[in-house]
Amino acid sequence: MALGCLARAMGPVLPGVSSARSALLLRAPRPLHSGVFAKAQGGAAAAAAGAAQPAAAGKKGGGKKGAAKEEGAEGPSGPYSPTVKLPTTDFSLRANSPVREPQIQAWWEEQAVYSSLAEGGQGEPYTLHDGPPYANGDLHIGHALNKILKDFINRYQLLQGRRAKFVPGWDTHGLPIELKVLQSLPDKERKSLGVLELRAKAREFALKTIDAQRAAFKRYGVWGDWSSPYVTLEPAYEAAQLRVFGKMYTNGHIYRGLKPVHWSPSSRTALAEAELEYPEGHKSPSIYVALPMTAAGPQAAEVPGLVEALQGAAFAIWTTTPWTIPANLAVALNDQLEYCVVEVVEAEAEGEGAEAAAGWAVRRLVVAKELVGRLAEKTGASFKVLATVKGSALEGCTYKHPLYDRISPVVIGGDYITTETGTGLVHTAPGHGQEDYQVGQRCGLPLLSPVDDAGCFTAEAGERFAGLAVQGEGNKAVTAALREAGALLKEELYEHKYPYDWRTKKPTIFRATSQWFASVEGFRGAALEAIRGVGWVPGGGLNRITGMVEGRSDWCISRQRKWGVPIPVFYDTETDEALMSDETIAHITALVAQHGSDCWWTLGVEELLPPSMKHLAPRLRKGEDTMDVWFDSGSSWAGVLQATPGLAYPADLYLEGSDQHRGWFQSSLLTSVAANGVAPYKAVLTHGFVLDEKGQKMSKSLGNVVDPRVVIEGGKDAKAQPAFGADVLRLWVASVDYTSDVAIGSNIIKQMADMYRKVRGTLRFLLGNLADYDPAAHAVPYAQLPGLDRYVLGRLHGLMTEVAAAYDNYQFFKVFQALQRFVVVDLSNFYLDTAKDRLYIRGPADPARRACQTVLDALLRGLLAALAPLVPHMAEDAWLNLPYARPAASVFQAGWAAPDPAWATGLTAAEAAGWAVLLEVRDAANGVLEKARSGKAIGAGLEARVVVHVSEPAAAAALAALAAAGNGADELRYLLIVSQVELVSDVAAVKLCPFHDTLASAAGAGAISVGVMRASGTKCARCWNYSEAVGQAAPADYPDLCERCTPVVAAAAFKPQQQAAAPGGAKQPAVAGV
Repeated sequence: MALGCLARAMGPVLPGVSSARSALLLRAPRPLHSGVFAKAQGGAAAAAAGAAQPAAAGKKGGGKKGAAKEEGAEGPSGPYSPTVKLPTTDFSLRANSPVREPQIQAWWEEQAVYSSLAEGGQGEPYTLHDGPPYANGDLHIGHALNKILKDFINRYQLLQGRRAKFVPGWDTHGLPIELKVLQSLPDKERKSLGVLELRAKAREFALKTIDAQRAAFKRYGVWGDWSSPYVTLEPAYEAAQLRVFGKMYTNGHIYRGLKPVHWSPSSRTALAEAELEYPEGHKSPSIYVALPMTAAGPQAAEVPGLVEALQGAAFAIWTTTPWTIPANLAVALNDQLEYCVVEVVEAEAEGEGAEAAAGWAVRRLVVAKELVGRLAEKTGASFKVLATVKGSALEGCTYKHPLYDRISPVVIGGDYITTETGTGLVHTAPGHGQEDYQVGQRCGLPLLSPVDDAGCFTAEAGERFAGLAVQGEGNKAVTAALREAGALLKEELYEHKYPYDWRTKKPTIFRATSQWFASVEGFRGAALEAIRGVGWVPGGGLNRITGMVEGRSDWCISRQRKWGVPIPVFYDTETDEALMSDETIAHITALVAQHGSDCWWTLGVEELLPPSMKHLAPRLRKGEDTMDVWFDSGSSWAGVLQATPGLAYPADLYLEGSDQHRGWFQSSLLTSVAANGVAPYKAVLTHGFVLDEKGQKMSKSLGNVVDPRVVIEGGKDAKAQPAFGADVLRLWVASVDYTSDVAIGSNIIKQMADMYRKVRGTLRFLLGNLADYDPAAHAVPYAQLPGLDRYVLGRLHGLMTEVAAAYDNYQFFKVFQALQRFVVVDLSNFYLDTAKDRLYIRGPADPARRACQTVLDALLRGLLAALAPLVPHMAEDAWLNLPYARPAASVFQAGWAAPDPAWATGLTAAEAAGWAVLLEVRDAANGVLEKARSGKAIGAGLEARVVVHVSEPAAAAALAALAAAGNGADELRYLLIVSQVELVSDVAAVKLCPFHDTLASAAGAGAISVGVMRASGTKCARCWNYSEAVGQAAPADYPDLCERCTPVVAAAAFKPQQQAAAPGGAKQPAVAGV
């Protein structure tokens, strides 16, 4: 009993599954209870159910109106039920995904389905290169979105016959993992930890994380070379990365320089732009400062009265980093802007204006003309203008630093100096800003940066500031010193975007240090040209990455950390001069390929040097910097695409989040262009971020985080968090327009689960009605199919064409919408509804039934191919339940179900127009039938007679042709699912019906008028159609059957059982409920 229940839940045996498990999977096929597919109005399905007939409207019993009976309910009863051809299949309506999906995944592995296609296929290779996720934690819903999108593409390419080999990867070096390791250790152990011990622990942590993430990705149903992924800590990959570095060095794109870079005091390392984030709400202490002029420049003398106006004046600057004032070496202005020399207007009596300027050591200021009013508003002082000049006239003036005995110049800056904020004069500290550095280089200014690795002032900043954290007490101390010197004009908080370390979530600084750089300027033009040759999806990605590459500075690739690939450089112990050459890089690369990057720390300098340079070892030391992790992942085109058989370089596609325009897309582009002159990809696709149902960012504190594992496997509270399985999660991915941010939540997941069940129910119906069908023996040629069947095949052709185009253009939400519309509108609401009578009531080999089965088979194969990339477990489960010999072991090995071109042209224009009118008539009839039900005139639709009038003659003729088809499919009574349909030439006949309505046609049929009355004749005990010929057909053994059912039952030599007498002596009817 227990085994039987378990078997029923788990489904049929999977071919190839070991016999040890198969005992739990066996169960006998069961007929599907027709109530699953029955409509509220009744029909062939309801008739077949016998005693299970749904109660007519207004009657008691029968349960909820239109409700489907659950699978496993008692089978149909009634005297003729054995003659009804009910659907039979082992494909369960309940997916039981937590059990069934892993079974299917295991079968895929045992049958080597993926590898047989990716490596053994005959088509062209297709390479979607995986951007490596970081191996430092659990997967989140963004990971699921990303990997499932990739799987959609790869599975579709495999169906198209291409060899879509997918090598997943992981990024495993860098600070996040190093910090995780350090944070897990006690203080004493952390302080005593050696470099090799740290690296060993980091490696162990990364590999453990990879195992956990790999299992989760596989549970999503993602196919790939999971047993042989690429991992950036592997020696072969590290060696490939060093070869990229060496080629860039050979091409002249690697250099060492002393220049300001983003520096993280919290991590004590330099950072690249891609390692920064800019959180909302940051406020900096901003200050306005007066820098007293010491001498006018040569151009000032040429402007009448300017030198006199400048006497005792100061240059007003504004900064949001007070801690950089000690490093000030110049004031920059825009030579095209106008500047004013203003003087404080002394108030006659004491007041706010007088008090505001009371602490100032100067009374005259130089400020941009457009900002005089703003400065007055900010400080509370009143000014009068003494002179107005172009910025060029002030070049060459000098001023004294208010805190140091230092004279500095006024220089021309660039167009970065505007009048949007500040004073129009820019405090310039070449050691603490990119633009400042560039101005300093042009003007021959020294590089001053009195800040250490921890972000504290050094002794060079002066005794008052030494040791203070620049972003804390340092800012306050500098501001206080300026106030004491009479140079502070105004202090206030200023909210703006400010860079934070993406790992520690703490603010960074700009600081000049000696670092290694990739000279982007050296290959910027080639990179921009390569960008223009790439396909960007969506198209806005082109402008985004173009702007980033156009405006970016040289790439700082050195990091002051231990867990990473070392920069292969040696330094002279006396001069600090760097030793790096093609020969040294090649030698170190060979050692790393053999021993891994640990050899940089385990081997001595002499062993790391090539033979021709070993004599230099005594005077050299090894460099201690490692490479930026973006250089690690950005070298994957070399470590993976060029190194793995079956992959192509450039790749066909890179696919990641939109933030990777400044991350992996860009680092990959720069390394590939710098080394080889080409982009590493032919196309780039980006997706947005995942938000909650309200459009808010997910956060544990808000409790709105959606865990993909919980969606698939369920949560602790099974009722609140049921297990939906991977296919429902994948269906969500398919449903969203990923080109912008997407939403997910419990309500959305439930909607996807409902859609999943509708599709699964449709597949089950198709499979169940093909139980006695063999395409090799029973398929009906297209030309012999009824018009209805050819119409539906035309719709299928349109669907498959639309879906293929959407897949080709990565528009998966259009695939989802097209499939949803087809399943619900074309199939469930129309074709399958009309097909039940043919399938259940006709004889097993009836031409009309075989024609319908031929179409069902085409629908099934088409739907499975279209669905397979999106919901592979359900598609494979259905394929494994095909009732005839499978053309291929797996639905994916069967390939794409390309529609027959004849299906698109099989109907004439007049026939196609006729079907458009028929659908309108059907909708109109359903509306009037509902009115008749509400009026208690009829219960089931088969109790009705429908009268139809169409005003447009051609449309009327098309309907008349269907009515006269005589093929058991196209007749109007089957299409409308009623017992009788009458086409009339006079609309007055419609209006004689007790229920009627007239609608305007949108398909050119003029006015459509439909009336409903009760059907004439007697109800057939088998099909429940009303007919004047019940009991009149030969043989006379079946007085309660109609002219259609009698020959079917007679051919089967079926004799109905004599029913027992009903209680009280009343005769029990032939069909319960009648």
